[in-house]
Amino acid sequence: METGVRVQNRPGAGPRKKDGAAVLTGLLAGLLLIYILLISTMEYICYSDMNYYRAEYEKHEVLKTLPEMSLDGDDGLMALTVHMMKYLRGDADTPELQMTVRMGGELRGFFSQRELDHMADVQKLFIGAIRLRRAAIAGAALLLLCSRFLICRDRRRFLRAAAKGVLMATALFLVLAGALGVYIARDFNAAFIQFHHIFFTNDLWLLDPNVDMLVNIVPEGFFFDVATRILRAFLTELCLLVGGCVLILKRTKTP
Repeated sequence: METGVRVQNRPGAGPRKKDGAAVLTGLLAGLLLIYILLISTMEYICYSDMNYYRAEYEKHEVLKTLPEMSLDGDDGLMALTVHMMKYLRGDADTPELQMTVRMGGELRGFFSQRELDHMADVQKLFIGAIRLRRAAIAGAALLLLCSRFLICRDRRRFLRAAAKGVLMATALFLVLAGALGVYIARDFNAAFIQFHHIFFTNDLWLLDPNVDMLVNIVPEGFFFDVATRILRAFLTELCLLVGGCVLILKRTKTP
């Protein structure tokens, strides 16, 4: 006579566990995808449209703080901007940031040594973010491939699990981003300073507008405008991502 209690597996318990693992994999891939979108948006906004810089320079009247410097020309502010953007992206043809410009009626190097050192840190930060984006692309692809062929081999269930995971990742990101947005909106200057404390291990970013020209061409209002533009574009992309996931869920719904 058997005295033990026989436990039977519940119908569907195995598939549900696999679906849960696939959703978790989709969440992780979704977080990586959001990072990819964010860095790509920042790269496009900051480095592709030089006309936007021209408009910002005119809006904030930056030439008033630069003695006798022109906006155009080979030694003007726009030429300097193009040169600076190439340097920050690690362009092989632009290994040095320093550039000779005409200011105060004479030719001189635009950047001080403190600015050169700070911008070298900025370059390392941006190039590091680009390299991390490449790793994120590979990681997201690997996670989804593993989910598709090792965890959830049924195509419909894989798509539903991946879409749910990405939606969860988006919701999590928006909650965190919303909290950060409230903090920034309350005191942009304080948030700006805290940002530099987080990403830089020195105080080279503390520049003197009487000596360091960089702080004159990118004032606080400039940073705010760029951040707003990036945010708008990024939120649009997130809306498209969410819309795509919702569409997948509708089309793969069991009749």
